[in-house]
Amino acid sequence: MLCSTSQFKGVDILLTSPWPKYVGNFGNSSGEVDTKKCGSALVSSLATGLKPRYHFAALEKTYYERLPYRNHIVLQENTQHATRFIALANVGNPEKKKYLYAFSIVPMKLMDAAELVKQPPDVTENPYRKLGKEISIGKQIPAPEEESACQFFFDLNERQGRKRSSTGRERKSPHPKQPRKPPQPPGPCWFCLASPEVEKHLVVNVGTHCYLALAKGGLSDDHVLILPIGHYQSVVELSAEVVEEVEKYKATLRRFFKSRGKRCILFERNYKSHHLQLQVIPVPLSRCATDDIKDAFITQAQEQQIELLEIPEHSDIKQIAQPGAAYFYVELDTGEKLFHRIKKNFPLQFGREVLASEAILNIPDKSDWRQCQISKEEEETLARRFRKDFEPFDFTLDD
Repeated sequence: MLCSTSQFKGVDILLTSPWPKYVGNFGNSSGEVDTKKCGSALVSSLATGLKPRYHFAALEKTYYERLPYRNHIVLQENTQHATRFIALANVGNPEKKKYLYAFSIVPMKLMDAAELVKQPPDVTENPYRKLGKEISIGKQIPAPEEESACQFFFDLNERQGRKRSSTGRERKSPHPKQPRKPPQPPGPCWFCLASPEVEKHLVVNVGTHCYLALAKGGLSDDHVLILPIGHYQSVVELSAEVVEEVEKYKATLRRFFKSRGKRCILFERNYKSHHLQLQVIPVPLSRCATDDIKDAFITQAQEQQIELLEIPEHSDIKQIAQPGAAYFYVELDTGEKLFHRIKKNFPLQFGREVLASEAILNIPDKSDWRQCQISKEEEETLARRFRKDFEPFDFTLDD
C-alpha cells in the first residue's frame, strides 16, 4: 500500500495504458507521435506523485524511449532517483517496432541510497513540473496550441524541430537548429575532444557526436577507437543521437576493413575507465574465422573464471546493463555479442590479450598497450595514412 508520508521515495515500476501528457520529445522517437497532443494529464499527475524508476505505456502502439528525467529541483530539493519513460509497440506489429523491453532491476528498498539517486549524464528536467496546478487531477488542461514555450524546460526551437501552422503545413523556424551541447567531464579527461589533454594528432575523423582516433599503442597500425565527443562513461549511458552515430561508424568501419581483406572486432571495458572507448581491432580474413575468435574469447574467459555469456544479436546492451554498472562486452563481425557483468576484479588487458594471442593475431608481446608505444612522429604518419585510406568511406563528408 502506498503511504503519503515523507518517507515515501517512489515506486520501481509504473505500468499504464495511456501515455502521460507532455512527456516531451526526448529520445529515440520516430516523430510519429505528437507528445503534446496524446496522453493523459491524469497519468502525468500519477507519475509525478509516484516517481517511478521505470514508467511503461503502450496505448499509442509505437516504441519510444525518453531520456531520463529528474524527480527533484536541483539545489532546492534533496536529490532523488531519475525516471525512465518507455513506450512499447503492439505485439506482432507489421512494422516490427519494439514491443519487448528486457532489463534487470534491484528494488529500491535494497539499494544503497547514493547508488539509487545517481543521476545519468543525459538526465533532463522533469517535463511535468512546470505544468503546476494545470496537471492536477480534475483540472482542465488548455489545448496544445494555447501553451506557451516557457511552459517547458527545454528549448522548443532546439528540440522540437519545426512547428506546424494552423493549416497543418510545416513552416521553417527563423532560427537555425542548434545542436545540444554535449555533457562535460567533472575534471580533466583524456578523451573529451574539447579537452586540452586529448592527443589530437591521433584523431582521424570527427562526426557530429563521435570521433575516431588511432589507439595509442595499438595492436595494429589501423587499430582505432570510436569515442563520443561529449563525456559519456559507457555505451549504456549514451543518448539516442550518439548511439545512432556510433552505429554508423561501426557499419562504416566494417565496410572499410572488409575492402582491405579484414574483419573487425569491437569490445568495450566499462571498468576502471571514465570515458567510453569502443575498441575496433581489424583481423585479417586469412588469419582465422569468426568462430575461432569467438572460441578464443570463451576459452580464455573460462581459464580466468570469467563468465562470458552469449547474448542475442538483436539485443541492446542498455537492456542488460544499467548506467554505472561495470561490464565487458565483445561484438563480432557477424553481429554476435559476448557479455560479462563485472562484479569484483577484471583483467584490464583481457580484450587485447585474447586478440593478441597465438590463436588470433599471434602477437602476444603486444597484449599491453604500454609495451607498444611509438614516437609522436610515427603516430602522426600512421594517422595521416589512415585519414587518406578512410576518406572514400567517410560519411561525414556527405553531411
